[in-house]
Amino acid sequence: MIRRRHAIAAVLACAVAGVAACGTTSENSGKAPATGTAADCKGTSGKYVIGMSQANVAEPYRQRMDDDIIAAAKSVPQFSVTVADAQQDNAKQVADVENFLTQQINLLIISPNEATPLTAVVKKAYDKGIPVVVLDRKVDGDAYTTFIGADNTDIGRQAGKFMAEKVLPGGGKIAEIRGLAGSTPAKERSAGFATGIAGSGIEIVATADGDWLREKGQAQADALLKAHPEIQAIYAHNDPMAEGAYIAAKAAGVDTKIKFIGIDGLPIPSGGIKAVEAGRLSATFVYPTGGKEAIDAARTLLVDCGQVPKTKTLDTLLITPDNATAEYAKANGS
Repeated sequence: MIRRRHAIAAVLACAVAGVAACGTTSENSGKAPATGTAADCKGTSGKYVIGMSQANVAEPYRQRMDDDIIAAAKSVPQFSVTVADAQQDNAKQVADVENFLTQQINLLIISPNEATPLTAVVKKAYDKGIPVVVLDRKVDGDAYTTFIGADNTDIGRQAGKFMAEKVLPGGGKIAEIRGLAGSTPAKERSAGFATGIAGSGIEIVATADGDWLREKGQAQADALLKAHPEIQAIYAHNDPMAEGAYIAAKAAGVDTKIKFIGIDGLPIPSGGIKAVEAGRLSATFVYPTGGKEAIDAARTLLVDCGQVPKTKTLDTLLITPDNATAEYAKANGS
């Protein structure tokens, strides 16, 4: 009887204090529920502020990602989006997220500059019960709600396979211009490429870090071509660095002797698809920004009170001269 009276008292206490005070263990600890739902979902009657922490907007790909997020958010009347540019500075990006937390955002979207330096602040947001959408680049561990991005290891493998089968089927010497060393896409695109060229007779004779930037890719390629005139092709981890390498080769008068492969495939006049169409790149791979998918996840969590998967892998596509024109038109709705 005493136990029963205690149980009834506990139920009445919950009723008086409100439902939130008697939630699940994960809610009470401040962490987002393990199911991937948002603990404070208010449905269609709510108003939600989304903080978007971008690694930098010097890369056209990242500016397009921001644009895609903002465009997608316009279709959700409950959403407002605030974007912060970390300018490829880990400390600034940590401060940007801390500022979002001070502003009491309802959801965080982040594309980390580098994985390890951003892990702690992402975990801090997640532990506060704020849903976290990690976009394109990963953090360490699993203290986030969902990761959205393409499979960079597979993209690298496909790039290596294309290099081995189409560009240099008899083997040869190449250079690799990598992205920012501490970012997960750079590591994965490099590892995947190594797998793709394994046993093909292709030798990577030189590597350099271009930090995802066109100008640095050009400078690094200029140095590599001077040091290694035997280079027959260049694999760059994104299109701007591949274009930079092409410019360096053209200045050296060897652009017709060297093939270039990039990644991103933005469907814009200055993007990789047009570079393939124009013959500057032999191939690129469409790497979706995930902007629309990030907003879709936010809507599911905050408006629909639904669940999202821990990982959403986006599809990619090989772009060659055979399909560049058609895919560009398709991507732009024509």
